[in-house]
Amino acid sequence: MAFWASAAAAGLIGCGVMAGLGAAMYTGNVQRGDTVAVFGCGGVGDAAIAGALLAGARTIVAVDLDPRKLEWAKAFGATHTVDASATDPVEAVKAATDGFGADVVIEAVGHPEVLRQAFFSRDLAGTVVQVGVPNPQMTFPDIPMIEFFGRGGALKPSWYGDCLPSRDFPMLIDLYRRGRLDLDRFVSETIALDGVEEAFHRMERGEVLRSVVVFE
Repeated sequence: MAFWASAAAAGLIGCGVMAGLGAAMYTGNVQRGDTVAVFGCGGVGDAAIAGALLAGARTIVAVDLDPRKLEWAKAFGATHTVDASATDPVEAVKAATDGFGADVVIEAVGHPEVLRQAFFSRDLAGTVVQVGVPNPQMTFPDIPMIEFFGRGGALKPSWYGDCLPSRDFPMLIDLYRRGRLDLDRFVSETIALDGVEEAFHRMERGEVLRSVVVFE
């Protein structure tokens, strides 16, 4: 049977969806029963949440500054949400994971302070995955070397979710067709080419998850 998906949904696979889902399933190697925290609940972060859910995580903590994005995160599978503008996200992640911290923490923002928070939110010997893209001027966060040494575990960059397109793109479409991955939920709106500039402004304001240009 041929693979089929709407053009708007399928078009998202080649970027944010694959990057986030792969950060959880491949780079982070989330296993059934793991606890996971995702910092940043835009398109990539929500895809990481969806990937953690597919991998069988029992607890998925979504962390963001925007209440609207936290609501979106719930729809993708987050079991807990943390408004980092109102509470200490490190302590909140620990509280949601029986005081231990998460087995896998995914940083989907690309900011040194958020990476520092992600580092201290993981369980001992846990894994931190950075899939958020920093700007070239940013430097590594101020983390005492004894903390890095003493906590063990792993700190991994995730470039494009460590995916193999020939293997993973058909897999995602198959998951979509079987109702296990809601790609349509990532599409906030479809727009014409002349609507791109305003769509960027809506994205900057956090009003949309993904705007997809559709050519009639």
